[in-house]
Parts: sequence; C-alpha cells; structure tokens
Amino acid sequence: MPFFLRSLPFVLLLLISARTQAGNLHVGTALIDVTPTKLPVLVNGGMTSRSLDRVKTRVHARALVFSDGQDRAALVVVDSCMIGRVLLDEVKALAAVRTGIAADHILISATHAHSAPASMGCLGTDADPDYVPFLRNCLVEAIERATSRLQPARIGFARTMAPEFTALRQWIRRPDRIVEDPFGNQTVRANMHAGANLDDVTGEAGPEDPELSLICIQTQQGRPLAVLANFSMHYFGDSDISADYFGLFADGLKQQLAPDSEFIGIMSHGCSGDIWRRDYRRPETWDPALTIDNYAAQLVALAVSAYRSAQYEEQAEVEMAEERLPMKYRTPNTQLLEWSQKIMEPVIDRLPKDQREVYAREQLLLHAAKETQVVVQALRVGSIGIATTPTETYAVTGLKIKAASPLQSTMVIELANGGDGYIPPPEQHAFGGYNTWEARSAGLQTDAEPRIAQAAIRLLEKVSGQPRRSWQQPEGPAGQTLQSLRPVAWWRLDEFNGPVASDSSGKHRHAVLEPGITFSLEGPDSAVWCGPGILNRCPQFVGGRVAADFSDLGSQYSLSLWFWNGMPDESRPVAGWLYSRDHDNGISSTGEHLGIGGSGEHTGRLMLLSGDREPVVGPDRIARWTWAHLTLVRDGDTVSVWLNGKRQLQVNTLRPAAGRVFLGGRSDAENNWEGRLDEAAMFDRALTAQEISVLSGKPQ
Repeated sequence: MPFFLRSLPFVLLLLISARTQAGNLHVGTALIDVTPTKLPVLVNGGMTSRSLDRVKTRVHARALVFSDGQDRAALVVVDSCMIGRVLLDEVKALAAVRTGIAADHILISATHAHSAPASMGCLGTDADPDYVPFLRNCLVEAIERATSRLQPARIGFARTMAPEFTALRQWIRRPDRIVEDPFGNQTVRANMHAGANLDDVTGEAGPEDPELSLICIQTQQGRPLAVLANFSMHYFGDSDISADYFGLFADGLKQQLAPDSEFIGIMSHGCSGDIWRRDYRRPETWDPALTIDNYAAQLVALAVSAYRSAQYEEQAEVEMAEERLPMKYRTPNTQLLEWSQKIMEPVIDRLPKDQREVYAREQLLLHAAKETQVVVQALRVGSIGIATTPTETYAVTGLKIKAASPLQSTMVIELANGGDGYIPPPEQHAFGGYNTWEARSAGLQTDAEPRIAQAAIRLLEKVSGQPRRSWQQPEGPAGQTLQSLRPVAWWRLDEFNGPVASDSSGKHRHAVLEPGITFSLEGPDSAVWCGPGILNRCPQFVGGRVAADFSDLGSQYSLSLWFWNGMPDESRPVAGWLYSRDHDNGISSTGEHLGIGGSGEHTGRLMLLSGDREPVVGPDRIARWTWAHLTLVRDGDTVSVWLNGKRQLQVNTLRPAAGRVFLGGRSDAENNWEGRLDEAAMFDRALTAQEISVLSGKPQ
C-alpha cells in the first residue's frame, strides 16, 4: 500500500482534531518598554519642533495575539502621538516573517500621547532619526513575544459611560465672529476650544462619545490576563517624556485587578479628533487643579466597576480583514503654492519657526506627495468586534460605525495602521478651523471620512458574516403621542449625515438638509422621545435649512417643533428665523416667517412676519441654550403661535402662505438659525389647544 494511503487515517484524524479545536481561544500578551535610550528626543504634539531630555513616565508597546487554532491576529497599542503607515508596514512585514502571522492580520495603533517620542513627521516636527529604528525593533519584538506566550483564554466585553471625563472641544463660532486662517482668509467658523469664550460661539460642532468599553481577557481559570480599554478623549497633557493618561490608566488597572502578575492593562484611543476633557458647556465643573494622576485614577475606578459585569466566552473564532484605500491629498492651487514657495524660500537648513511657515511648508509637502494610501481593518474575536481608522477621527464617526456594526459589542480604535491626520465629516469642512487646514495632519480629500467609515463597516460585515444594522432611534412615549395625532410629516432630525431628513410619519414626506448643518448632537428629553438610556439626537444649524415641498397644504395646517437658540442676546437684529413658508430665495407678500428677536426691543421673543407688515411679537423672553416647544397653527386667515403650550400671539386676516416650507431659516436665507431643532412635525389641520398642550409636554 502506498505511503500516502497508509498515512491517510492519521491525516484525517489531525484534520478532525483541528476542526474540533478551532474556536478554542488562546491569547498571548507582551509588554515592551519603548522609552528612548538616547536623549534628548524629538516629540510630536506641537505646532513647531521641540525635544525633551527627561523621562517622567516610561512609554511602552502593549501587545495581544489572538488564536483560535486556525487563524491568528496581533494587536499592538503604542505610547506614541502617531506612527506612519510606511514604518508600520515595515514592522508588520518583519513580524510576519518571524511569527507567521499574516501582515494584514496585524493591527498597530498609537495612543496619541503628545509627550511621546516622534516617530513620524507632523507640522513643525520631524521624526527623530535615532528613535525610529529603535521603535521598529521594539514593535517586532512585542508581536514576537506575545506570539510565544499563547495560552488558553476566555474573552468578554463590558462598557460603562464616563461623560464627566470627555467633552467636545470643537465649537461653532458666531457668524459675526469668524476669524482668520493661517493663509490670511476669514474662514474659521469652527475651531478647537472656541467654547472657552461662550459669547463667541453658538454651540458644539458635534456629539461626544462617553462610552468606556473594555475587552476583558482571562485565563480559563478566571485569572485576569489583560484588558483592552477604549475611550474617546484626545489626551490630558503632561510634562517631559510621558505616556500621558493612557499609560497611567494601564498601570492603574493592573494595580487594581492583578498587581502581582503579568497582567497587562491597555488603553487604546477612541475617536477623539474633536474631543478633549474640558466641558465648556459647564464652566462651573472645570477644575484647573485636576491632575493627570487623579484623572487616570478616577477613570480606572469606573473601568474596574464595569469589568465585574463582563460575560465571557471560550469558544471564540478569530477573523480579521483589511482594506487599503487610495486617497488624494487636498493640494494647493497655483496661488497658494506660490505664496508657500515665497515664504519658504529664505528658510534654509532649519525647521519652520511659526505657524505661517509651518503651513507654507505643508503645502509644498502635499504638492509633492499628491496622494497616499490608508489602511482600514476589522477584527472579530468571538462576538466582539474591533474596527480601525488610521486618522484623528471625530466622535460622530465612531458612533456611526458602532451603530451600524453587525456586532453589538464593537470598539473603534483610531490612529491605527497610520497617522493620516484629521478627517472631519464632509459637512464640517465648510466650517474651516485647524482640523481642516491643509497639512499632513489634515490633508486627505474631503470625502475621506465617509469612505473610511464605510470601509470599516464593510469589513465588520465581512468578519462577522452578518449585514450591518440599520440605525434608527426608538420611538418613546412622546413620539407615540405625536404619531397618534396623525402628522403628515415627522422629521426626527436624528440623521448622522445629510442630505435627507427622513419622514417618520409613514407618509414619505422626506425633506432636504441643506449644507450648513452638523449632526447628531443632543436633543430634548431623551427619555420621553427615545426611551431610557438612548440619547435623542438632533442637528446643529450653521446657516443651513431644512427644506420641504408642501404645495398641497391648504388653509389649515400646524407645525410642532422643538428649538434651542445658540445666539447670544444683542448679537444681531434677528437672532434667527425658525420657520418660513414662501418662495425660495426671496420674500413675497403672502409669505409667513417666524423667528426670535435679537438686539433691540424684541430680544429673545417670538416674532411673526407676514409680507410687508410689521412683525407681531410675543410677550415671553426665551432663554439661550434651553429647549422650548413651538407650535404654529393656521386656521384660515388666522395664525396663532404657542410657546411651551402657552399662546404667545394671534394674528387675523393673514392670507394663506404659498411656496415651500423651511425650518432653520427664512426663504431668502437671511439670518438663518444658529442652534438646534428637533422633532419637527407638520399637520394638515389646525391643532386644538389641548393637542398643543400634550405635544409641549404640559398636558392639561
């Protein structure tokens, strides 16, 4: 009998055994010190170049390797501001040779510590030439060591909310307080930390993501082996060479869970491009004396409490997938290129010394490069998913990915597999600001955000074998009440992006969200509109409008709307127009327009304008940055306006308006709304006083 026939039963036995063992999770861990041995060292995180020569806390690479008996994947989190794709590709290629783990099954991310050694060039700082080869070898060693330490394990997921530890740092500036960009143009409608002066701003530019999520790994006997945490907070800020709060969190977690062991705590960077720790909405909560140690310790305490709730699985398959997306840079036009060349012409044998020179040099670098490639990955271990972005990603993008993920337990790690700069959602590019100024730190094409987000969701579908979830806010008791009144359109305004405002009434009267709107901020009364624990989401208006075709409305109709004014008193004659029915791009003699007075005698009060008449003004003053309910009712030639269930004004002998319906602006786009709107509903009849009271949340 030939040898291969005699050995066939043994081969089959091995194959059967392999199938039986497939899914039995093994995890290896490694902790490698990547603190530079040669000082001083260049450090990222500032506009111009700087170097540090003292170590406050040592910086590390923390590695996990997952195996299910068939597939293996490695994950490394490094105390670094950011690491370039080219260097990481070199690391992955070397690690693949030494461990057998495929290069596209290796995920390496940076924590974004602004006090860590520079391994890539960014703005005015170049990569440290001595540190780069040292870090390359350390990262390969971390993957190799974790691979050699695989052991049977189980995995679980836990989450908690930590809103007091994170907040929006990107704020919308008032339209009359736009400031200048580095190129001398008045373009900055939104910028970091503009909320430090609340008189300058109308509100945040997006939502925060307060979820602190944990992937918990134990031995089969229940001994803590590792915890991979993920949180959306940009960085704390520290002196000297430091791992920032990321390293302190990791060390603190070890001390709390398994101090006398080889347990590894890891804090990965969630989507934090527009996030920092100071809540400008609540200046009374700001503690300038808060230390980085206290911040990390309090976050650790939350994590330890959540850790106790994790449910574990031992049969956990490992699946990983990767896409490499070609991307264009936003390169300078001829005029900007000539401006940059003129500035940089005398700069010889030195780095830029100020912001103007930094951005001039960046234009030359983008012009030379023109395009790049970015890496997006998804990893599944059992029922748990990890998606990555190679960028400084806004919190709303992480929320989009998690909401669409087929896996209920999903974390999104940014600055993974590259350091490709900020990617604001496309609508926010129009607002300008540091996060949009063309540079290697913010230079990708304007549609980079949706392309990267969609790639991450697509990869999560691939590794899970399941379709993405269709995200929709649940309907709470307030929504059920509204539906019972039979609206002809109900725009919840809960979209993550435009241009469609979906009609939730079932009548398919979808509206258009114009440019000049940003999405997914907090709306009114989440518990009653969405149910317990679900945030009611709404847009922030930045000069755009919601437009809808209602040419079929007769002489009886009503509008129900929640609104939140972002403009300070006395900022302009009209704080903003809430509602308008008229022909687009103009005002006619039959149009009707409802807004809030600004400077002058009508400050903070509702104003109804019809044709060329003088406005009719309500008696009650409306506070800035508070939610209020508005109802406009037309009954033939009579129009009445109600605020929080109370009639404010009534006007007779007004001819019915014609044209389109606009929310968040007037038909001629003058003094459009600066603030938030939510839960807008149209009715083809005149609502009664009792119905209005119920809609306002004040039933009689």
